[in-house]
Amino acid sequence: MDTNKMGKCPVMHGGITSTKKSVIDWWPNSLNLDILHQHDQKTNPLGADFDYQEELKKLDVEGLKKDLHDLMTDSQDWWPADWGHYGGLMIRMAWHAAGSYRVSDGRGGAGTGNLRFAPLNSWPDNTSLDKARRLLWPIKQKYGNKVSWADLMILAGNIAYESMGLKTFGFSFGREDIWHPEKDVYWGAEKEWLAPSDERYENVEDPSTMENPLAAVQMGLIYVNPEGVNGNPDPMKTAAQVRETFKRMAMNDEETVALAAGGHTVGKTHGNGDAGALGPEPELAPIEQQGFGWANPHKSGKGRYAITSGIEGAWTTNPTKWDNGYFKMLFEHEWELKKSPAGAWQWEPTNISEEDKPVDVEDPSIRHNPIMTDADMAMRIDPIYKEISLRFKEDQDYFSDTFARAWFKLTHRDMGPKSRYFGPDVPEEDLIWQDPVPSGTTDYDVAAVKSKIAASGLSISDMVSTAWDSARTFRGSDLRGGANGARIRLAPQKNWEGNEPKRLARVLGVLETIASDAGISVADTIVLAGNLGIEQAAKAAGYDISVPFTPGRGDAADEMTDAESFAPLEPLADGYRNWLKKDYVVSPEELMLDRTQLMGLTAPEMTVLIGGMRVLGTNHGGTKHGVFTDNEGALTNDFFVNLTDMANTWKPSDHNLYEIRDRNTGKLKWTATRIDLVFGSNSILRSYVEIYAQDDSKDKFVNDFVKAWTKVMNADRFDVNSNGVS
Repeated sequence: MDTNKMGKCPVMHGGITSTKKSVIDWWPNSLNLDILHQHDQKTNPLGADFDYQEELKKLDVEGLKKDLHDLMTDSQDWWPADWGHYGGLMIRMAWHAAGSYRVSDGRGGAGTGNLRFAPLNSWPDNTSLDKARRLLWPIKQKYGNKVSWADLMILAGNIAYESMGLKTFGFSFGREDIWHPEKDVYWGAEKEWLAPSDERYENVEDPSTMENPLAAVQMGLIYVNPEGVNGNPDPMKTAAQVRETFKRMAMNDEETVALAAGGHTVGKTHGNGDAGALGPEPELAPIEQQGFGWANPHKSGKGRYAITSGIEGAWTTNPTKWDNGYFKMLFEHEWELKKSPAGAWQWEPTNISEEDKPVDVEDPSIRHNPIMTDADMAMRIDPIYKEISLRFKEDQDYFSDTFARAWFKLTHRDMGPKSRYFGPDVPEEDLIWQDPVPSGTTDYDVAAVKSKIAASGLSISDMVSTAWDSARTFRGSDLRGGANGARIRLAPQKNWEGNEPKRLARVLGVLETIASDAGISVADTIVLAGNLGIEQAAKAAGYDISVPFTPGRGDAADEMTDAESFAPLEPLADGYRNWLKKDYVVSPEELMLDRTQLMGLTAPEMTVLIGGMRVLGTNHGGTKHGVFTDNEGALTNDFFVNLTDMANTWKPSDHNLYEIRDRNTGKLKWTATRIDLVFGSNSILRSYVEIYAQDDSKDKFVNDFVKAWTKVMNADRFDVNSNGVS
């Protein structure tokens, strides 16, 4: 080839479709703010005015459900259904969409339709789910924006179970789609798919040592390795991993057994061929495959020759029927280890009659051995799982009800409180994992309550810190936490170190009395007190403002609170109050970014809140680190002015501590932490700081602080905000 005759590339290599070397590649220690730039509305093709709740009101729900029922048995030649029924495939799609949820940070789950994008669309454990989504496309095309992909994928799983005989517990619409990959979710540090699970454990023999916030045992798996720990069969070791993994996905032992059994009551695994012969996953597949991955060259490559996990076979005699066949198969036969045609470990019965074997997916005259994975054998071998399994075996109705409830929890766990649910099949029953909060009153004299708070003797720091601590637990990932419910006054939150229990008890004692006298919720009173503190601080700085307030919060009770499930919401650091519980592997500033993203804040909002919180004197324990002002308690832009003052020098003084001294005299002026100084050292954050440090930005600072503060206080007001984050 004569390269001299070839035209030069008209674009800079890597400038459009490939990052090549990013800023982080060049400077790996640089603070990466990308986590705060997720879900920019510029990526949303529906526009800022699109209201999914309004579109749902137009949806023909019964028509949609009928179309999904019809789809289950309308086998397509391009991807034929096993036994003429797509139920197993649709359930697996819904399960794997929802099953990525982990309670530690609330990320993952089915609430955003993220299964459409990398990395989830190309995980090894999600092989062939690209086919399930494409089978749904004609239905999505028909109903358009009246149903999201996120809702449709979960509803398809529900309808699949119903079409095979299960009475499901219910279903809610309301999941809004995202339009690009969720880069803010940490899936693990491994550099290759299915790397040994040892890499995410301090000790693989002790599953509790798995790195937080992870739940799955290996990169690219939803739960555990079906062949055993690191592919080595041992049901007792697998049981330990199953227990820890499902615990991290918010499930107890009974729910775990119900889900494991219910998921394997229908459908089959696929491994009738060489798994290594599969083509690349969707994100790596050639363009002519049009989003499909894992091309299979083995014979027809589909039907009886499909390959996903590499394990081959069905668990029950009737894989398209909801029955008790799983437990009968598991306990009424003896099992031995064998290898599948794809070379994967699986358990097969040593003694089984021909009529108990499932038939071939294409030819009903052929029967094959059923199989069990190592995780299935754990349900028989582990003493606790065995006891639960036998109880289910003897009581099909109890098993069906327990599974239906666990399935509902699995597929709705990240949707937030019940107030966000929509549709005719929403269950009436309130479930404790939905974090129920009773409605609060809105008919009261707000000004009169503020007057009582103002006369209470509480300081600005007391009021602002308490309101902040109450609201900062909000997680946009699964819409849990927040100020509504005033759970800061209940266990475990009232005892969290980050909430300064002694100070908190003193402040709550005052606010609870005011709330009781006024006949309103403590939750409203806490937020109102925080707002009042800001108004007082603004007045001290020369600004007469009114912080927006919307009444109506309610107070949760102990019996409405699953205390154990709230433990993961405990803050281990709070950059906004300049507090770090202890040293962690990640830096304080990275912890601040994580908390900021969970609260739904942008980088500019984070910046203005930090600067305001410092001058208000809200530091944990009353420390003076970062309080760059001589007028503490006044809402001024002093933090930014003094951080950028070139009359200062900055020097480390101790671990995570710094001194700011006068450049000429050497006199100590202030102390600071990494959280404070990163706003001057990071080029992006400094650009925001410089805005607020300008002489013409004093008004802007106060106004922006109030807007950001109100956003945090109202983050969980789903009666005010359609998606919880304004």
